[in-house]
Amino acid sequence: MTDQPTASRAATIARGVLAVLAGLLVVVILSTATDEAMHATGIIPPGAMWNPWHNALALAYRCFFAFAGGYATAWHAPRPKTVSVAILGLIGTAAGIAGIIVTAGMNLGPRWYPIAVAVTAFPCVWAGGRLYQRWRGG
Repeated sequence: MTDQPTASRAATIARGVLAVLAGLLVVVILSTATDEAMHATGIIPPGAMWNPWHNALALAYRCFFAFAGGYATAWHAPRPKTVSVAILGLIGTAAGIAGIIVTAGMNLGPRWYPIAVAVTAFPCVWAGGRLYQRWRGG
């Protein structure tokens, strides 16, 4: 005799974990690839970013990719999709806070940039997840 509810619950949890990982990969891969493209083309020079426009551009595409990650997570997540999306948002916020702490005193750019990355992580991921639910009825 199998314990069907336990097996089903384990499968749901596994699917939720994979959905969060998919969203995280979207954010990390797209952000890293775009950073490299910006440096290679000279749009954003490598090294410390003191130009406010460079910081604003980097923040803008990071917000867009966080949004895309939230959308991807909701797409792959089991119901309730908001749980997986919220977990991704919390991971992004925690990573942003870690970035604030790790870069403190390193003179890599203005302090507002890592703070903005941390503050925008959850809302951008959440908005992407909500858009998926609104469009797809999930």
